[in-house]
Amino acid sequence: MLDWPQRFNIIHGMARGILYLHQDSRLQVIHRDLKAGNILLDSQMNPKISDFGLARKFVGEDATAKTKKVVGTHGYISPEYAVHGRFSIKSDVFSFGVLVLEIVSGKKNREFSHKAHSDNLLGHAWRLYKEGKSIELMSVSLRNSCVSSEIQRSIHVGLLCVQHHAEDRPTMLSVVLMLISDGVLPPPKQPAFFTEESNGLLNSVSSLDDEYMITLLYPR
Repeated sequence: MLDWPQRFNIIHGMARGILYLHQDSRLQVIHRDLKAGNILLDSQMNPKISDFGLARKFVGEDATAKTKKVVGTHGYISPEYAVHGRFSIKSDVFSFGVLVLEIVSGKKNREFSHKAHSDNLLGHAWRLYKEGKSIELMSVSLRNSCVSSEIQRSIHVGLLCVQHHAEDRPTMLSVVLMLISDGVLPPPKQPAFFTEESNGLLNSVSSLDDEYMITLLYPR
């Protein structure tokens, strides 16, 4: 079971890793399939980004493309990519935001359910934020190790990353700086795939709480 310092180290390490891909001096790399299964942890709990089979390389300033074949994992794909086939560095930012909210909550976005509404994890995090209750997104397993300010800041940054419009999302450089600073954060706008619909009749389905799965990497 990972405590909060370990989870925050993973979040920060992922952010720095994605920033390196986006800002390499020779070319920009867009991963296109950032998800929990592609984050490996070494024995020191340092994250390593893996599986670059869907990655695209760009040279120069042009780092936006469009494809008729949308690939990647449902639940982590940005709306502009899922609907229109457009991807950019902001697509990776979206996927990173999903991962942040999953790491904080111990829940899977695709498998999340709530008795009061039909939102996915992003929508639930958004509702809590608007109600001033973001801390309630935190996994119960983190109660003894949590740093409330760091958790709420991580959730806020995660929500900035999953905003519906790509142009509203921060760059990974901004994300790294926001995670380690104490400055005032801009308010997030509505996340992608969110509707105001609620359904009190939904049955609560058991989700993957407190066993957030990122692969541990051990040497042979």
